[in-house]
Amino acid sequence: MRPCILPLLQTLLVSLPLLTLTHCGSSKPTQPAGTGTQVLRAEPAEDGELFPAATGLAVPVASAALNDTARFLAGMPPVNGQDAFGNLRNSVAWKNHSLRMNSLWRDFEWRHGRPVNQWAQSEMSDLRDSPAVFYPFSGPDFLFASVFFPYSETYLMCGLEACDPLPAWETVTEADIDVGLDSLWNSLDTVLQFSYFITKEMRQDLQASRFRGVLPVFLVFIARTGHVVESIEAARLDDNGTPVVSAATQSTSPGLLIRINGPHGPKRIYYFTQNLSNDALKPNSPFLLYATSLGRPATLAKSASYLMHESYFSNVRNFILMQSRGLVQDPSGVPYRSLIEQNWKVNLYGNYQGVQDIFKEYEQPDLLSAQQQQGPRPLSFGIGYLNMPTNTSLMVARPQ
Repeated sequence: MRPCILPLLQTLLVSLPLLTLTHCGSSKPTQPAGTGTQVLRAEPAEDGELFPAATGLAVPVASAALNDTARFLAGMPPVNGQDAFGNLRNSVAWKNHSLRMNSLWRDFEWRHGRPVNQWAQSEMSDLRDSPAVFYPFSGPDFLFASVFFPYSETYLMCGLEACDPLPAWETVTEADIDVGLDSLWNSLDTVLQFSYFITKEMRQDLQASRFRGVLPVFLVFIARTGHVVESIEAARLDDNGTPVVSAATQSTSPGLLIRINGPHGPKRIYYFTQNLSNDALKPNSPFLLYATSLGRPATLAKSASYLMHESYFSNVRNFILMQSRGLVQDPSGVPYRSLIEQNWKVNLYGNYQGVQDIFKEYEQPDLLSAQQQQGPRPLSFGIGYLNMPTNTSLMVARPQ
């Protein structure tokens, strides 16, 4: 009853020679690396899938197993007979997982996916064209990065969560699968319903199973947003802030580079396990040097625990204020007063009424006053900790 799967899935990564990467510009290649076949772009027929299989995107054959893994974890059926998990997909546990994930995804699309996409297209279309996105305090939340910024090519994300390898599949039992899928669903429940992770619970859920760290969550979001995986590699930053991709390993790595392709072309997701407090993040640290090399990225800040309101998170806050081309955030990101002090133009949306009791010390009377003076710009969705449309708040800010 254990899946027979390609050997490369016995590790986290696709084995590649050691290499360094430089930031790509705004050009959009039409061929995935390692193939000579042009990637065709097309509209889906009726309700069909635009990219139904890895081979439909000229993805190297070896990565078909990666995509079947992503779809398996996401509760999605295989495509074009690429089913390395046939027995397990027939199990009661996986069928229940699939039903729960489908229900969560329908709720997400109704609650956040479609309304956020429509709002962002209207109110921040210039920022959506940014080649790069910086998403501090993101954890593995590629889902909302993709909804707000579907056209970007490079996503720089970070959190305290580790980059553990996938398990060696020949050692995984059906009981491991049952526990792992249940833990994965628990970790995704709040972000799909309310737009944010409960970080402590997510760590506990995932660490209690064989599917540890951020990678399983990334794979679910990649599959569910209509993307396919081209490669997954361990990544680190050298002293100059240059990403270095290493060969396959069974151990936890400091970061990931995930190459994907989808409706809006090829993309790169960089995720690093990175503490953003000043003690761990100096202005000339490799992480901020790489962020600077992205050339004024757009920034997304959501459910950031109001950390950038504190003096000991001033380095990441100042980077955003000095280097970002624009910012979309809820009130838990950069303080409103900091944006005004730096002469940013701030458009306010929603109905800011204060904060939850747990964050009472981070009330922003100036934001409340500005909201009242501007007048209402209601939102049809909730976002961040204030997740009801009646009390949610978003800012779209641009340097002048």
